[in-house]
Amino acid sequence: MLEDPTDTRFDLVLFGGTGDLALRKLMPALYYGMRDGGLRGANIVGAARQRLSADEYRALLTREVPQHLAQEDYDPATWDRLMAQVRYVSIDASRPEDFGAIRAQLVGGEDTPRVFYLATTPALFVPICGHLAEAGLVSGGARVVLEKPLGRDLDSSQAINDAVGAIFPEERIYRIDHYLGKEMVQNLMALRFGNMLLEPLWSRSYVHDVQITIAETVGVGTRGEFYDHTGALRDMVQNHLLQLLCIVAMEPPASIAADAVRDAKLQVLRSLRPYSAGDVAHKSVRGQYRAGAVDGAPVAGYLDEEGIPRSSRTETFAALKAEIDNWRWAGVPFYLRTGKRMQERVAEIVVNFRPVPHSIFEAASGSPGHNQLVIRLQPDDGLGLEINTKTPGDSMRLTPKVLNLALRDTPESRRLDAYERLLMDVVRGRLALFVRRDELAAAWRWIEPIRAGWDESPEAPKGYTAGTWGPAASSALVGRAGCAWHEED
Repeated sequence: MLEDPTDTRFDLVLFGGTGDLALRKLMPALYYGMRDGGLRGANIVGAARQRLSADEYRALLTREVPQHLAQEDYDPATWDRLMAQVRYVSIDASRPEDFGAIRAQLVGGEDTPRVFYLATTPALFVPICGHLAEAGLVSGGARVVLEKPLGRDLDSSQAINDAVGAIFPEERIYRIDHYLGKEMVQNLMALRFGNMLLEPLWSRSYVHDVQITIAETVGVGTRGEFYDHTGALRDMVQNHLLQLLCIVAMEPPASIAADAVRDAKLQVLRSLRPYSAGDVAHKSVRGQYRAGAVDGAPVAGYLDEEGIPRSSRTETFAALKAEIDNWRWAGVPFYLRTGKRMQERVAEIVVNFRPVPHSIFEAASGSPGHNQLVIRLQPDDGLGLEINTKTPGDSMRLTPKVLNLALRDTPESRRLDAYERLLMDVVRGRLALFVRRDELAAAWRWIEPIRAGWDESPEAPKGYTAGTWGPAASSALVGRAGCAWHEED
């Protein structure tokens, strides 16, 4: 069951209600919320340009959404209860006169939580918020959810925030990064700040390097035109990877209150060493996948994907060296890596500890290895701690062993889907898992010199074969500091 299930009546207006995000992520999250008792008071209004009746919209959802649920989770009675609370309004976001139709679909009063979820292109964020205000829909209980990417650079991000902030106060703006809602990211907070065991070791004195990887086996699919204007740096690094870096590296906050946590993350972002023009060539790698094979099936290269110009220099892979200039982390490299058409689908954080200062043991093969903590976020979340143990026999040689904690084996409670957790937090007014405006600006400031350096460079992205771990240059990037990526170690 959801903790603190709510019977609170609330309106949820889902702009982009027929889009990919709504069908694959948001509606499944609402289904699970309904199943677990957290949506009994919900009035869900889908809003999109498609001309549909409410019945036709519910039929579309019934046809498309259940395939994105775990087969064993689908219950027709629960689905019917959810559909009974779903309405639809056809709306053109560029036409202010269309927004009056939304009011007729709302059931709550002025102080009722009224969530406007903008699952649309960022170009529509400002017009939608403006038209909501003109229609008198921004009540005291109104809050807005903004999907990433929030702009293409610092200036466009600031422009969106200025315009939206003129309508909604900061405490009612929820900038969503679904990685912050993942169960294992929550467990990372618990691991760091709920246990004394690791805190004395969590610093430059004991940590050699940190690697954060989000690898995907999929290509750009039908999102080619969008992706070619975005790229891996904007799509993944500026948000997901930097947010994970913040949680790994931040100082213990005074509490888990929203601003205490976000203040601690902001200090990390402000401590990131800025890239100089020369750093871009030596501390970053951008790549673009070529034809290859994934899971034994041939796949096309990026330039052969639908909607991609043959001259595109958009990166589908990025690897960066980040350095944090503060007392805890000075001298410790943080490596960030993400890519499409990689060998495995995996999201993980690897903390490599320093070797013992003087080994008195032999190793079964070469020198004794270092201790390593692997925090796996997907596909199967869990923890792995690699330690050295004695090799059986009459010698005193060491061999590494991994202590595994697989959280999927914890039966006492169901883990929440990231979007389910975040949607319920919006309804309850909890901001801790959402990105504050100054965090977003700090992330863009760090990213912009890298983006500018890539744009100005005559060198094209380095090619890598689909189904591999990316360009060889990414191995050289970590190798210069005596490190190796986790799968190469």
